[in-house]
Amino acid sequence: MRFASLGSGSKGNATLIESGDTCLMVDCGFSTCEVEKRLTRLDKKPQDITAILVTHEHGDHVRGVARFSRKYLIPVWMTAGTHAHCRLREEYAHVSVFNSHKSFLIDALEVMPFPVPHDAREPVQFVFSDGEHRLGILTDTGSITPHIKEMLDGLDALLLEGNHDHNMLMNGSYSRQLKLRVSGRRGHLSNDQSAQLLRSIDCTKLQHIVAAHLSEKNNHPEKVLAAFSGALDCTKDRIVLACQEQGFEWKRLMPG
Repeated sequence: MRFASLGSGSKGNATLIESGDTCLMVDCGFSTCEVEKRLTRLDKKPQDITAILVTHEHGDHVRGVARFSRKYLIPVWMTAGTHAHCRLREEYAHVSVFNSHKSFLIDALEVMPFPVPHDAREPVQFVFSDGEHRLGILTDTGSITPHIKEMLDGLDALLLEGNHDHNMLMNGSYSRQLKLRVSGRRGHLSNDQSAQLLRSIDCTKLQHIVAAHLSEKNNHPEKVLAAFSGALDCTKDRIVLACQEQGFEWKRLMPG
Protein backbone atom coordinates (compact mmCIF):
# COMPACT_ATOMS: atom_id res chain seq x y z
CA MET A 1 0.00 0.00 0.00
CA ARG A 2 1.12 3.54 -0.73
CA PHE A 3 -0.38 7.03 -0.49
CA ALA A 4 0.20 10.54 -1.82
CA SER A 5 -1.41 13.98 -1.86
CA LEU A 6 -2.41 16.20 -4.77
CA GLY A 7 -2.58 19.15 -2.39
CA SER A 8 -3.66 19.93 1.16
CA GLY A 9 -5.05 23.16 2.60
CA SER A 10 -7.94 25.60 2.51
CA LYS A 11 -7.71 26.02 -1.30
CA GLY A 12 -8.20 22.33 -2.10
CA ASN A 13 -7.59 18.78 -0.86
CA ALA A 14 -7.17 15.38 -2.50
CA THR A 15 -5.35 12.27 -1.26
CA LEU A 16 -4.62 9.03 -3.09
CA ILE A 17 -4.46 5.60 -1.43
CA GLU A 18 -3.35 2.70 -3.60
CA SER A 19 -3.06 -1.07 -3.22
CA GLY A 20 -2.53 -3.19 -6.30
CA ASP A 21 -4.94 -2.04 -9.01
CA THR A 22 -7.15 -0.19 -6.51
CA CYS A 23 -6.58 3.57 -6.27
CA LEU A 24 -8.94 5.61 -4.11
CA MET A 25 -9.14 9.39 -4.03
CA VAL A 26 -10.19 10.95 -0.73
CA ASP A 27 -11.92 14.26 -1.55
CA CYS A 28 -11.44 16.31 -4.69
CA GLY A 29 -11.27 20.00 -3.95
CA PHE A 30 -9.65 21.06 -7.24
CA SER A 31 -10.97 21.67 -10.74
CA THR A 32 -10.89 18.77 -13.20
CA CYS A 33 -8.08 20.41 -15.14
CA GLU A 34 -6.04 20.88 -11.97
CA VAL A 35 -6.65 17.28 -10.81
CA GLU A 36 -5.52 15.97 -14.20
CA LYS A 37 -2.33 18.03 -13.97
CA ARG A 38 -1.58 16.97 -10.41
CA LEU A 39 -2.25 13.30 -11.14
CA THR A 40 0.33 13.45 -13.92
CA ARG A 41 2.91 14.62 -11.38
CA LEU A 42 2.22 11.40 -9.45
CA ASP A 43 2.38 9.27 -12.63
CA LYS A 44 -1.35 8.53 -12.48
CA LYS A 45 -4.20 9.02 -14.93
CA PRO A 46 -7.84 9.85 -14.12
CA GLN A 47 -8.79 6.42 -15.46
CA ASP A 48 -6.68 4.87 -12.67
CA ILE A 49 -9.04 6.18 -9.97
CA THR A 50 -11.32 3.40 -8.69
CA ALA A 51 -13.58 5.59 -6.53
CA ILE A 52 -13.80 8.97 -4.82
CA LEU A 53 -14.50 9.05 -1.06
CA VAL A 54 -15.90 12.29 0.35
CA THR A 55 -15.22 13.34 3.95
CA HIS A 56 -17.70 16.25 4.05
CA GLU A 57 -19.33 18.88 1.87
CA HIS A 58 -17.05 21.90 2.30
CA GLY A 59 -15.82 23.34 -0.97
CA ASP A 60 -12.13 22.68 -0.45
CA HIS A 61 -13.01 18.98 -0.30
CA VAL A 62 -15.83 18.59 -2.85
CA ARG A 63 -15.34 21.43 -5.36
CA GLY A 64 -14.22 19.10 -8.15
CA VAL A 65 -15.91 15.82 -7.20
CA ALA A 66 -19.05 15.97 -9.37
CA ARG A 67 -17.47 17.11 -12.63
CA PHE A 68 -14.49 14.77 -12.31
CA SER A 69 -16.83 11.89 -11.45
CA ARG A 70 -19.06 12.55 -14.45
CA LYS A 71 -16.22 13.05 -16.90
CA TYR A 72 -14.48 9.78 -16.02
CA LEU A 73 -17.49 7.78 -14.75
CA ILE A 74 -15.96 7.34 -11.30
CA PRO A 75 -18.26 6.21 -8.46
CA VAL A 76 -18.51 8.45 -5.40
CA TRP A 77 -18.94 7.32 -1.78
CA MET A 78 -20.26 9.60 1.00
CA THR A 79 -22.40 9.60 4.13
CA ALA A 80 -26.14 10.18 3.97
CA GLY A 81 -25.73 13.60 5.59
CA THR A 82 -23.12 14.70 3.09
CA HIS A 83 -25.18 13.36 0.21
CA ALA A 84 -28.29 15.19 1.43
CA HIS A 85 -26.37 18.45 1.18
CA CYS A 86 -24.50 17.76 -2.07
CA ARG A 87 -27.36 16.30 -4.09
CA LEU A 88 -29.10 19.66 -4.01
CA ARG A 89 -26.24 21.14 -6.02
CA GLU A 90 -24.47 18.43 -8.00
CA GLU A 91 -24.93 15.28 -10.04
CA TYR A 92 -22.47 12.39 -9.89
CA ALA A 93 -21.73 9.41 -12.12
CA HIS A 94 -22.86 7.09 -9.32
CA VAL A 95 -23.23 7.60 -5.56
CA SER A 96 -22.98 4.98 -2.82
CA VAL A 97 -24.03 6.04 0.69
CA PHE A 98 -22.16 4.45 3.58
CA ASN A 99 -22.70 4.19 7.32
CA SER A 100 -20.11 6.24 9.22
CA HIS A 101 -19.71 3.40 11.77
CA LYS A 102 -19.39 0.43 9.38
CA SER A 103 -16.41 -0.67 7.30
CA PHE A 104 -16.75 -1.65 3.66
CA LEU A 105 -14.60 -2.96 0.83
CA ILE A 106 -13.65 -1.26 -2.40
CA ASP A 107 -11.75 -3.92 -4.33
CA ALA A 108 -8.38 -4.46 -2.59
CA LEU A 109 -8.90 -1.92 0.20
CA GLU A 110 -10.99 -2.05 3.35
CA VAL A 111 -12.40 1.37 4.24
CA MET A 112 -13.15 2.09 7.89
CA PRO A 113 -14.95 5.45 8.27
CA PHE A 114 -15.41 7.18 11.60
CA PRO A 115 -17.38 10.31 12.57
CA VAL A 116 -15.58 13.48 13.64
CA PRO A 117 -16.69 16.77 15.27
CA HIS A 118 -16.74 19.32 12.44
CA ASP A 119 -19.18 21.98 11.26
CA ALA A 120 -20.69 19.89 8.47
CA ARG A 121 -23.75 17.63 8.01
CA GLU A 122 -22.21 14.19 8.69
CA PRO A 123 -18.41 14.49 8.46
CA VAL A 124 -16.09 11.49 8.59
CA GLN A 125 -12.46 10.55 8.31
CA PHE A 126 -10.97 7.18 7.37
CA VAL A 127 -8.66 4.30 8.17
CA PHE A 128 -7.61 2.15 5.21
CA SER A 129 -6.27 -1.41 5.28
CA ASP A 130 -4.87 -3.76 2.66
CA GLY A 131 -4.87 -6.64 5.17
CA GLU A 132 -1.26 -5.99 6.19
CA HIS A 133 -1.02 -2.27 6.93
CA ARG A 134 -3.35 0.42 8.28
CA LEU A 135 -3.29 4.04 7.14
CA GLY A 136 -5.27 6.72 8.97
CA ILE A 137 -6.44 10.14 7.80
CA LEU A 138 -7.59 12.78 10.28
CA THR A 139 -8.23 16.37 9.23
CA ASP A 140 -11.15 18.76 9.61
CA THR A 141 -12.03 18.03 13.20
CA GLY A 142 -12.05 20.49 16.06
CA SER A 143 -11.62 18.04 18.91
CA ILE A 144 -10.51 14.50 19.66
CA THR A 145 -13.01 11.89 20.81
CA PRO A 146 -12.30 8.53 22.45
CA HIS A 147 -13.52 6.85 19.26
CA ILE A 148 -11.01 8.80 17.17
CA LYS A 149 -8.20 7.64 19.46
CA GLU A 150 -9.42 4.05 19.18
CA MET A 151 -9.48 4.22 15.39
CA LEU A 152 -5.99 5.72 15.11
CA ASP A 153 -4.25 3.52 17.66
CA GLY A 154 -1.39 1.37 16.35
CA LEU A 155 -1.38 2.64 12.74
CA ASP A 156 1.39 2.09 10.21
CA ALA A 157 0.94 5.57 8.72
CA LEU A 158 -1.01 8.68 9.69
CA LEU A 159 -1.96 11.84 7.83
CA LEU A 160 -2.85 14.28 10.61
CA GLU A 161 -4.13 17.84 10.63
CA GLY A 162 -1.91 20.59 11.99
CA ASN A 163 -4.16 23.45 10.97
CA HIS A 164 -3.12 26.34 13.16
CA ASP A 165 -0.93 27.66 15.92
CA HIS A 166 -3.33 28.91 18.58
CA ASN A 167 -1.42 32.14 19.31
CA MET A 168 -1.01 32.98 15.62
CA LEU A 169 -4.73 32.43 15.07
CA MET A 170 -5.84 34.54 18.02
CA ASN A 171 -3.43 37.37 17.19
CA GLY A 172 -4.05 37.21 13.44
CA SER A 173 -6.31 39.02 11.00
CA TYR A 174 -9.35 36.74 11.15
CA SER A 175 -12.59 38.13 12.54
CA ARG A 176 -13.50 37.14 16.09
CA GLN A 177 -16.29 34.93 14.77
CA LEU A 178 -13.97 33.08 12.39
CA LYS A 179 -11.33 32.65 15.10
CA LEU A 180 -13.92 31.05 17.35
CA ARG A 181 -15.12 28.80 14.53
CA VAL A 182 -11.63 27.56 13.63
CA SER A 183 -10.58 27.01 17.26
CA GLY A 184 -13.94 25.57 18.37
CA ARG A 185 -14.69 21.92 19.08
CA ARG A 186 -16.20 21.58 15.59
CA GLY A 187 -13.45 23.49 13.82
CA HIS A 188 -9.87 22.45 13.11
CA LEU A 189 -7.04 20.92 15.13
CA SER A 190 -4.25 23.14 16.39
CA ASN A 191 -0.64 21.95 16.47
CA ASP A 192 -0.89 21.37 20.22
CA GLN A 193 -4.11 19.34 19.91
CA SER A 194 -2.54 17.08 17.31
CA ALA A 195 0.59 16.70 19.41
CA GLN A 196 -1.57 15.66 22.38
CA LEU A 197 -3.29 13.08 20.20
CA LEU A 198 0.05 11.63 19.11
CA ARG A 199 1.09 11.29 22.75
CA SER A 200 -2.14 9.47 23.60
CA ILE A 201 -2.09 6.73 20.93
CA ASP A 202 0.30 3.91 20.09
CA CYS A 203 2.66 5.28 17.43
CA THR A 204 5.34 2.59 17.69
CA LYS A 205 4.49 1.12 14.27
CA LEU A 206 4.35 4.41 12.39
CA GLN A 207 6.41 4.31 9.22
CA HIS A 208 5.12 7.67 7.97
CA ILE A 209 3.63 10.69 9.76
CA VAL A 210 2.31 13.53 7.59
CA ALA A 211 1.18 16.94 8.84
CA ALA A 212 -1.69 18.18 6.66
CA HIS A 213 -4.23 20.98 6.14
CA LEU A 214 -1.84 23.69 7.38
CA SER A 215 -3.28 27.20 7.45
CA GLU A 216 -1.29 29.62 5.31
CA LYS A 217 -2.17 32.55 7.59
CA ASN A 218 -2.28 30.99 11.04
CA ASN A 219 0.56 28.48 11.10
CA HIS A 220 4.19 28.02 10.15
CA PRO A 221 5.93 24.82 9.03
CA GLU A 222 8.54 25.10 11.78
CA LYS A 223 5.86 25.26 14.46
CA VAL A 224 4.18 22.15 13.07
CA LEU A 225 7.47 20.26 12.84
CA ALA A 226 8.38 21.21 16.40
CA ALA A 227 5.00 20.11 17.78
CA PHE A 228 4.85 16.78 15.93
CA SER A 229 8.50 15.82 16.45
CA GLY A 230 8.27 16.77 20.12
CA ALA A 231 5.24 14.55 20.61
CA LEU A 232 6.91 11.61 18.86
CA ASP A 233 10.36 12.26 20.35
CA CYS A 234 11.92 12.14 16.89
CA THR A 235 13.90 14.42 14.61
CA LYS A 236 12.01 16.97 12.49
CA ASP A 237 13.11 15.33 9.24
CA ARG A 238 10.88 12.36 10.03
CA ILE A 239 7.77 14.56 9.67
CA VAL A 240 6.40 15.07 6.15
CA LEU A 241 4.57 18.32 5.43
CA ALA A 242 1.66 18.20 2.98
CA CYS A 243 1.62 21.54 1.17
CA GLN A 244 -1.13 23.27 -0.80
CA GLU A 245 0.62 23.42 -4.16
CA GLN A 246 2.50 20.12 -4.28
CA GLY A 247 0.88 17.89 -1.68
CA PHE A 248 3.50 15.19 -1.14
CA GLU A 249 5.00 12.37 -3.19
CA TRP A 250 4.14 8.69 -2.84
CA LYS A 251 4.89 7.16 0.54
CA ARG A 252 5.06 3.37 0.56
CA LEU A 253 4.34 1.10 3.51
CA MET A 254 6.94 -1.61 3.79
CA PRO A 255 6.59 -5.08 5.33
CA GLY A 256 7.51 -5.16 9.01
